[in-house]
Amino acid sequence: MIIDNHPVVSREEWLQAREALLRKEKAFTRERDRLSAERRALPWVRIDTPYTFEGPDGHESLADLFDGRSTLVIYHFMFGPGWEEGCPGCSFLADHIDGANQHLKHHDVTLLCVSRAPVQEFQAFRKRMGWNFKWVSSHGSSFNQDFGVAARPEDIAAGTARYNYGTSNDPGEDMPGLSVFYRNQAGEIFHTYSTYARGLDLLVGAYNFLDLLPKGRDEQEIMDWMRHHDRYEDEPGKTASCCHE
Repeated sequence: MIIDNHPVVSREEWLQAREALLRKEKAFTRERDRLSAERRALPWVRIDTPYTFEGPDGHESLADLFDGRSTLVIYHFMFGPGWEEGCPGCSFLADHIDGANQHLKHHDVTLLCVSRAPVQEFQAFRKRMGWNFKWVSSHGSSFNQDFGVAARPEDIAAGTARYNYGTSNDPGEDMPGLSVFYRNQAGEIFHTYSTYARGLDLLVGAYNFLDLLPKGRDEQEIMDWMRHHDRYEDEPGKTASCCHE
C-alpha cells in the first residue's frame, strides 16, 4: 500500500528498515565526530589588527568582546547600513542564539552578533524581535571584509567578489557567516574557524527538527517558507522574501 508516496508496511517490516537506517546513522555520527576533530585541529591565525566595535557598552576591542572567556563565537548578521530590518535568514538563525547562550556562557564561550550597520540602526529591529544577545557594530572597520562576509561594490561589479572560499556567483555587500576566535592567557587572539552558507545549517535547531520529519524541510528554495517570527500568518505555505531582495 502507498499513501502520500510512502509505502505502508507491518511493524516488523518497519523495524527492519529502521534498523538498517540506524546503522547508517551511527556511521554518520562517527564520521561527524572525526570531522569535528579535524575542525578542532585546524591551524590558527594570530589576529594583530586592532578592530574596534560599537555596542551597548560603547567602543570595544575584539578582546573586550570575549567578556573574560577564552572562546568567542561571532555570527556575522546581515544588517547593512541603511537597512530597516535584518535578513530573514539571519533572523531565523538568531532566534536560536538566546537559548544557546543560557548554557554557552557557563562553558567558557561568548556568542554574539556583529553587523556592518551603525549600532543605532538595528536597535529598533532588535527590540521588535525580542532578542537579548549582545549585538555590536563593525561599522567603519574592515572586519566584515576581512572575514569574508562583505564585498566591495567594485568587486561585485567586476565579478571578483569572494564568498565561502571561492568566487561568488551572487555576492552581496553583506553575507552570512560565523567565525570563532580563541584568546590565550597571554591575551593573544587567534582566528580558529569560519563557516558560511550551508555550513551554518548546524546552528539552526528548527532545521534539525524538520530533518526528522516525513516532509523534511519541505522547501523549493532554501528558506522560501520562512519569515521573521512576528510575520507568520495562520495559513500555511506563506513564503518569505529572500535575504538578497
